[in-house]
Amino acid sequence: MKMTRAVVPSLFTVLNMLCGFMSITASASHQLSMAAWLIILGAAFDSIDGLMARLTKSSSAFGVEFDSLSDVVSFGAAPSMLVYQFHLHTWGGIGVLIGAMPLVFGGIRLARFNIQLVGFTKEYFSGLPIPTQAMTICAFALTFSGGGTRLTGWHVDLLAPLVIILSLLMVTTLKYDTMPEFSQRGLREHPMRLSLFILACVIIVASQGKAFFPIMLAIVASGPLRWVVKYFRRLLHPSEKQKEEDAEISRLDV
Repeated sequence: MKMTRAVVPSLFTVLNMLCGFMSITASASHQLSMAAWLIILGAAFDSIDGLMARLTKSSSAFGVEFDSLSDVVSFGAAPSMLVYQFHLHTWGGIGVLIGAMPLVFGGIRLARFNIQLVGFTKEYFSGLPIPTQAMTICAFALTFSGGGTRLTGWHVDLLAPLVIILSLLMVTTLKYDTMPEFSQRGLREHPMRLSLFILACVIIVASQGKAFFPIMLAIVASGPLRWVVKYFRRLLHPSEKQKEEDAEISRLDV
């Protein structure tokens, strides 16, 4: 069998999928803190496989589909199992339905992404990216869990609403920024995005993880806030709506 450059990013995709499977087994064994960290590790591998695909110039339709299948496991099934084992299993059938939402809505979001993808790069995502949803759930679990095995105090009541909101945001058309490219091109085209990403990582490390959940909430809120700003801007300046529509048509025609 001939080895190609596509093997490099695919290897990291496999590692991402493996982390998702290991997270599910950890949740089943009630090692919930470990399960959350494995999802976060899977997200790191998911970022690296895209970087490797660009560096090796091996982006392909196969890579897109394989990456999506991996994401369903690591950022759909694994978070669903995590929230179910953390607390939602105490709710019976309703808990099963809510717990399954990251998996179901994440699958819908990835299917829509694949059929709408033109080329192998995007300026923004339509709907909350599934890794961001999974990372937010993990940040919540790690921040408010009692010893990594269960939720404690009043935070228990926040879990179900958080899961529902994150799941619904994945199937909206709200715009979310893509991950910044760690390259000269990324620095040249999106310096603010790259700078904010690095600043967020520094703050999380400096706070020993205490800022992890607030920062993830800020990222999640950026989509609705962007929509609100654009809505009022259009009310104040109706001509901008036509300009945005023309720009979108031009982008699609390229």
